[in-house]
Order: sequence, then structure tokens, then C-alpha cells
Amino acid sequence: MTGRTSPTTALQVRITGLVQGVGFRPFVWRLANEECLTGHVLNDAAGVLAEVWGAPVHVDRFLDRLKSDCPPLARIDSIETKLLPEDSGPPPQDFRIISSASGAVATGIVPDAATCPNCVAEIFDPADRRSGYAFTNCTHCGPRLSIVTGIPYDRASTSMAPFIMCTECQSEYDNPVDRRFHAQPNACTTCGPKLWCEVGGANVKTDDPIAWAADRIAAGDIIAIKGIGGFHLATDATSTQAVDRLRDRKNRPHKPLAVMVQNLEQARTYCHVSDDEAELLKDKAAPIVLLRVRDDLEVFPGLSKSLAPDLTQCGVMLPYTPLHHLLMAAVPGPIVMTSGNLSEDPQVIGNQEAAAKLAQIADGFLLHDREIVNRLDDSVMRVDRSGPVILRRARGLAPAPLRLTDAFKGAPSVLALGGELKSTFCLLRDGQAVVSQHMGDLENRRVLEDFEKNRDLYRQIYVFEPNRIAIDAHPDYLSSQIGRRLAADKNIPLIEVQHHHAHLAACLAEHGISPEADPSLAIVLDGSGLGSDGTIWGGEILVGDYKGFDRAGHFLPVPLPGGAAAVREPWRNLAAHFHVAFGDDWQNQPGFAWLRQRFKDKNLSVISQMIRNGLNAPLSSSAGRLFDAVAAAIGVCPDRQSYEGQTGALLETLARPYLTDCAPYPVDVSNGNPAVFSWASFWEALLKDLQNGVAPGQVSARFHLGLIQALSRTAAKLAGERSISRIVLSGGVLQNAILADGLIKNLTETGFEVLLPRQFPANDGGLSLGQAVIAAVKPWQ
Repeated sequence: MTGRTSPTTALQVRITGLVQGVGFRPFVWRLANEECLTGHVLNDAAGVLAEVWGAPVHVDRFLDRLKSDCPPLARIDSIETKLLPEDSGPPPQDFRIISSASGAVATGIVPDAATCPNCVAEIFDPADRRSGYAFTNCTHCGPRLSIVTGIPYDRASTSMAPFIMCTECQSEYDNPVDRRFHAQPNACTTCGPKLWCEVGGANVKTDDPIAWAADRIAAGDIIAIKGIGGFHLATDATSTQAVDRLRDRKNRPHKPLAVMVQNLEQARTYCHVSDDEAELLKDKAAPIVLLRVRDDLEVFPGLSKSLAPDLTQCGVMLPYTPLHHLLMAAVPGPIVMTSGNLSEDPQVIGNQEAAAKLAQIADGFLLHDREIVNRLDDSVMRVDRSGPVILRRARGLAPAPLRLTDAFKGAPSVLALGGELKSTFCLLRDGQAVVSQHMGDLENRRVLEDFEKNRDLYRQIYVFEPNRIAIDAHPDYLSSQIGRRLAADKNIPLIEVQHHHAHLAACLAEHGISPEADPSLAIVLDGSGLGSDGTIWGGEILVGDYKGFDRAGHFLPVPLPGGAAAVREPWRNLAAHFHVAFGDDWQNQPGFAWLRQRFKDKNLSVISQMIRNGLNAPLSSSAGRLFDAVAAAIGVCPDRQSYEGQTGALLETLARPYLTDCAPYPVDVSNGNPAVFSWASFWEALLKDLQNGVAPGQVSARFHLGLIQALSRTAAKLAGERSISRIVLSGGVLQNAILADGLIKNLTETGFEVLLPRQFPANDGGLSLGQAVIAAVKPWQ
């Protein structure tokens, strides 16, 4: 701001980031008036643009306050200023909000946000005109992505379009001083969405649908509730009978169910809640947070043990819509809030769809007439020893963009299509990456339809046309097949990205590592991903960056007898590991006679033949299948897993009480290139413990500790040999907190910088980000 001698500074201010649909223009208007500035502010395709005139000290303070007083849903990525020309005319007489300008879109839609304190206060204030209203919102909270149909983000492009604002709501919408200024979902009891109840397809006569639903839930019924991003199924979380009935009807025998509590105090009544966990619960994203259930309850009854069978943690969330706040104030205790769907299907979002699909599960329905345009599952987070981690990124978190390091600003635009499971896609352009919400497994037809629909919506919202398509290298992934068709149709380059390389790159990207930085070493542990040698990988140590990688180490490949069946049935992996460690006739050796009960009614001769002849028994270095084998050995769901990751979750729970007082199992690691982790010594020690009657929890703890020791020592050795100082941890298996915490501790103490995914999941939900940044830096002829 040098070069002007006038006592008045005239400045253009460009603000980029999440600055539209969050009350940013009225915020600028208020600041400008408080600082005695004149000028104007508007939205345009790049964000928010302001021109201000005033005394230099006031202009400087205005710029400082843009950052310090930022609205709760806004995120400023950059503020750029330049002096207005000397001939720009006299200063305006006031400060105004003016109409938006058009142009190429560089901003987007902010995530849906939990109800703000002001709106909560209004719905519980008998004197307020929105008292008891289930759809109250303002520019600081409420639905965003879940209701948007296109751009520009105004009421006509949302599912609020049919609801014409009444005089009072319109007055709020038009008033820059009001916190509902240009709040697109603004509504009240007069003009907004309505609630009603149904049973058996017929309306229930009640003046208070929320009170009706609360009474039914308290009585043990299952009620389907239409929320902000989809339907939930709700019942009494303290009643094992009610929870078991829900599990039976939903065909979800073991997978944990989430719980909603009234407030933080109630959460602390039933669970241990640290300060960091409390902050996550209260965050504007309002995620499900995994909490340790208290075993010293002073209330009766406690949470049902059926919520998370054989686990010590439970997913807990606070109310995040006015409907939830009103419901939780009317029920006596915590309630189950699990996705409204049949097992493996995506969450139901429409009223007619709910009537068709949930009628056999729910005893009644709490419905409303605002359409859910875009399905959004609840986000899931956990606090580990090293900080918060995201397990599922959806409502409240997506589609907030990731600002990449400046080296990506001139990169080609990339559409990356992720993997097969936990699907997401990513749009990369102008130094930003927008990763979609979690959608699920593409093998499900409805998830695949959602994937295609959301891709088209994001393309429209962001006016996005890719220069490149990035896909997983696995030829059979549906996302990869879609990408090949798109690249052919658009006649643009297609980049195939190795699965574990994408995990490495995603972590580098979110931590702001430049493409020109020195290589990193990565420990990537997951269930499966096609390796560059054509086998299935999953226990990997890579050395690389965005541009490429070398395989510096890996778990010894072990057959997967039955292919996909081995993923579901842990006993198959145990048999395969024994075959590799002890030979083809291991089951006939005297030392294994006592283990025959583990394989009762299993046709081991067929399994041996499959392995011996290589028939439907592909080789895999999978860390996930190693966990399955250990689980089967100690009798943890040996026959079949009922949900993905069940063996890992149960082994982690069993191990925790024993971690401080047992020794790690030995793991053999070769000195070759690559280094190979093999398991014969490990299995000998584990089997000896089982023969001696060692507790399953202690066996699990020794397994975890042995894996941590072998991985951290080998990674440190390999990194040291290559003068590498940075180590990345990623892959779905590293969502195991014992493994992640142990590796971070060991490697940090050894002097390494350790990076773990924080803003995106370590599982396949982060793959699309990694694919996008790899494709963006790849040279192309």
C-alpha cells in the first residue's frame, strides 16, 4: 500500500477460499462500516471481491479482522490486495453489497454444518417465532451440499426452491445486518418444510410429530427418521432387546451402530471423553466420534452391549440439526442413529424409497418434505495418541477443498476416480483438490449410480473439464472402467496409478509436500491393491514421491485360497499361512493335531490342492489377510467376517489390556532388495503360546508389538541407507490405532519426521487424492 500520498487508501481486496454461502459478504459489510470504510463487496467466480476506501489505519485493521473475525463456516485461503488506480474516482459515500459477477468458477459449495448456538437457542425459546421449528438455519449453519442441485448457489438451485419465503423470512434474507442475509435455506413454520409421521403408509394424527417419535423410540420401537443427508434408523440405545431387533431386521449382526446423545454431559455419562474428543464432538462438522465406553457407569441402564459387540469403543455424535436437538430433548437417553438402509445398500434419501425399503425394518416414520438431493453419510473420526484421524469423510467435511502446495497451481486439471471400495473421486485444478464425499462400494449398483450422479453434479458446480483422467491400475475396478471410457470419449490422457503409490501420494499432498521434495519412505498396509508385478500387494514399504516409487520391502506373498472368499473367511488365510510356513502337509504333522478344531468341517485337502496348483489362489502380500489369519488362530470369527475389518477391530480390542507387559513375537526380515517379512518364526512362537494356554488378548498384543517392532526397525534401516528423513504411514490397516501409535512413537524417537493422513482417510477413501496429484505431475507427450 505504498505509493499513495493521499490520507485515504483505495484498495481492491480479493478473498479466496470457502467464502460463498457462509455470510461472508455481510461480514465484510459489517467490518467495513465498523472501520468507517466506504466501497462495495460482491461475489464472483473466484470468491469475494471488495473495493474499500478509508484511512490507512482503518484499512489495515479491516484486513487484519478479515482473518481474525472470520465467519464460522468460512475458510480463507488467500487475501490479495492491490491499490486502485489514481483515476478511480472519488470515494463512495457508503459501503454496499452489490450483485454477483459472473466468470469461471473457482469457488464451490461448503459442507453441511451443525446447527449453530443461536439457532439452537431460538428453537427452545417459547417466545421466538421459530420455537420448536425443525428446519431452522442461518448463514452460520444448516444444509449446503445435501440440498444443492447446481450453480449458482442460490435458492432456485436447491431443494428449498419450492418453499417461497414469507414476508418475515424475506426481510431477514434481504437485510445485511441479519445473520440470515442470503441464507438460501432460510425458512420458518409459515413458509418452510413440514414434519409428519406415518405408520404402515398412513399418516399419524398428531400435533407434535417429534414428541410422537420420541415416545415410540422410548418404548423400544424402531423409527426411520429423515435427516439432512439421508434416513437414520433410531431406537433406544440402552435396550438390548430393541438393538437386537434392529440388527435382526437390518441384517447387520455385528457391525457397530452409532449413538446420538443429547449433549456433551450425556456423552460423558456413558463414555470416556477427552478434551480433544469433546472438541471433535462439538465441531461444526458434528462427526461420529469413536469413544471408549465407561465400565464404571453410575446410571442404569448403560449402553447396550449389542451396539458394538466385543468392542470397547462406540461411535457417538451430538445432535446436528434442529430436528435432532428437539428429538433428543424429548427422549430420556441415548438413541441408536444408524444409516437407514438394508445391509450393504447405500443410505435411503427419498420418502417413497424409504417406504419401499425400510417398511420391514421400521415401526414408524418421521418424515419431511424437503428433498435430500445429495446423499451424505455421517463422517467418522477418532482421536489417537498422535491426534485426530478421519475414518470416513462425508457430511460436514466434504467437499471442502484441499489447498495444495504452490507447485500444483500450473498443473493440468485432473479427474481422479478412486478405487472400488470406500469410493470417492477428486477434481484437481488451480492448486486445489476437491475430494467428494464417501459413497461406498461400487460393486453395489445404487452406489455406482450415486458415483456417476455426483460426478456430474461436481462437474457442473465447479464448471470442471479435466485435461487428464487418473484411475487405479486394477483393470477390473468399476471406477477404472469408467475412467477409461471417459478418457476415450474426451480424447484426453489416461494415467493408471498403482494403488499403494496413491496412498503414499495422498498423504504427501495433504501435508503440503512439494513435488520437488526429496523422496519419502512409506509403510502402506491394507487389504489389497494390484501391484506393479501383477500380484496382489498389501504389506508394503515404498520409497518414492509423486513421480514414482520403488518397492523397498514387502510381506512374503501368501496364497488367497478361494480368492474373494478368503477375504470373507479368515480360516482360509490361516490355512494358507501354515502351508507357506510349515509345508504342504502341515495338517498331518503331530504338532498341529490340537488345532484341528479350528478347521472342523473345512475341506483342507481342497485348500491344499488349490494352493499347490495355483488354482484360484492368487499370491498376496496383504497385511489385512495376515490379521485374518491371526484372528482365526485364536478363535476370533474364524469362519466368516460379517463386516469389513472385523478381525482387525476385534484383535485391537483384545490386545489393549496386555500391551505393557508382554514381549513382541519374532518376525524374520531378509536383508535383500526388497526386504521380505516372513512368518515361520512368528507362527512357531504364536502356536506355542496357544498350546500353553496363553490368553487370546496376550497373543494379539504380542502380534501387534512384533509387527510394530519389525516394521519400525526395517523402515528405519531402509530409510537410513537412503538418507531419507521422512516416513509416511498409510493404508486401511493403519487405521488400527495400536499399530499407528506404535510406529509413530518408534520412528519419531529414532529421529524421523512421520506423516499420517489427517484430513483424509488412510483407507481407500483417500485414493482419489493420491491419484490426482500423481497424474498432475506426470509428464505427457
